[in-house]
This record gives sequence, C-alpha cells and structure tokens, in this order.
Amino acid sequence: MILIPHLAYYSDGLSYGMSVDQASIIGIGLIVLAGIVGFVVQVGMRRRMQEYSAESAGLTGEQIAREMLDAHGLHNVQITHIPGQLTDHYNPATLTVNLSDSVYSQSSVAAAAVAAHECGHAVQHAQAYPWLGMRSSMVPIVNIGTHMGQWILFLGLIIAAVGSGTWVAWIGLSLFSLSTLFTFVTLPVELDASRRALAWLRNSRHISPAMHQHASSALRWAAMTYVSAALSSIAVLVYYILRLLALSSRNNR
Repeated sequence: MILIPHLAYYSDGLSYGMSVDQASIIGIGLIVLAGIVGFVVQVGMRRRMQEYSAESAGLTGEQIAREMLDAHGLHNVQITHIPGQLTDHYNPATLTVNLSDSVYSQSSVAAAAVAAHECGHAVQHAQAYPWLGMRSSMVPIVNIGTHMGQWILFLGLIIAAVGSGTWVAWIGLSLFSLSTLFTFVTLPVELDASRRALAWLRNSRHISPAMHQHASSALRWAAMTYVSAALSSIAVLVYYILRLLALSSRNNR
C-alpha cells in the first residue's frame, strides 16, 4: 500500500483524456454498484437467518457453543449473553464467546451455526491461527492509519485542487488504504471459522444432514457480507485513485 504514491508517475497515461469530473463519475458509479451488491447480500443473509431461525436444532446456541469449546479443550473460554441482533463475536482479550439474543437461548439451525462460528474463532485463537494473529495485530495500526489518513487525504485533495501537487493526498490515501487491506485479511479468518464450525457440527451429529446444509447456507451468506464489504472498500479506494490520477494529470499539463 505504501507504493500507491508511485501511481502518480503514470497519471498521464492512465488518465489521458479523463477529466476530474469524469474520474469522479466513474468512481462514484463503482461505489454505488458495490453498495447495491452489499444491499442484496444483506437482504439475502437476513432472509436465510430468519428462515433457519424457525428450524429447530434441539440445542440452544449456548449449549452448542459450550459443547464445541469443551470438545476442543477450551474450558477457560466463557460464554456470555449480549443484547442486539447479529452482534455475536469472540473477544480474545477476555476469552469470551458473546452470543446475541437470537442465538444464546434459541434452539435453531441459525443459532447453532452462528454459535459454532464464533467458537471457531476461539479455536483459531487457541491454535494460533496465523491470519487471526495478523488481523489482531493490525487493529491498532489500521485504526490510527485510517483516522489520520482520511484527514491527510482531505487536506491533500484541497491542495491538489488548487494545483499544488498531489503528494500529500497520495500519502493520506496510502494510510487510508490500510482499511482495505484489513478487509482482505478478515476474509480468510471468517471463512476458516465457518469451516471449523461446520466440520464440528457434522461430526457432533447434533443436527441432521439437511440441517447441516442449511447451516452451511447461513454461514455462506454471512461470509458474503465480508466479501461485499471488501468490494465496497475497493470501490472507495479506486474512486480516490482515479480522482488523484486525473488531478495529477491536469496539474502536470
């Protein structure tokens, strides 16, 4: 990502004939398209979760989580009940699997899938899964870089708009782009947690083969929300890249 400023050297070729307004229109079009994809995925995911929430799995999400954790020797990991919908998460700092209202006390296929997925993160943590470690180590850097980057980028765009060069903006975009990198590091973490969850659910025999397919569908749609988030992040990044290339080309004429 720190190589982004070097794109400025090629701005004349890449943005030849493209005005700043045209670059903005293309970039905004990509952002809108990514937003539509994200909306469709969110609707599909929520629909599947509602459908599979009506299908009984025999055990509650809390019971599924406890059994999966104990099966992996993670007796020190606690399970807590938190408010909200789709707020489920694993906290490595407190060693807790936090389950929402629709998961903790519900005995549905959707609850079993979500609970097992969050336990998958606990297993990753216990087994030092590399991608999880990388994502955790990136959090403070990404938070600082994204916050600083957006202000530096904003300042750089103002400087570039008056014809004083685009280097400040490229530096800001380099920092801001850390958030895009973070979305891609998140993908293997989430996919692997779902893989571990489905493998354990299948071997535990708590759900039937048909229910296992539904649990797989639920987690697949949930994973697609991370994919759509990555696409949205790329779209925003491309928007700024095109805009800066056009500004740089204009300023160099």
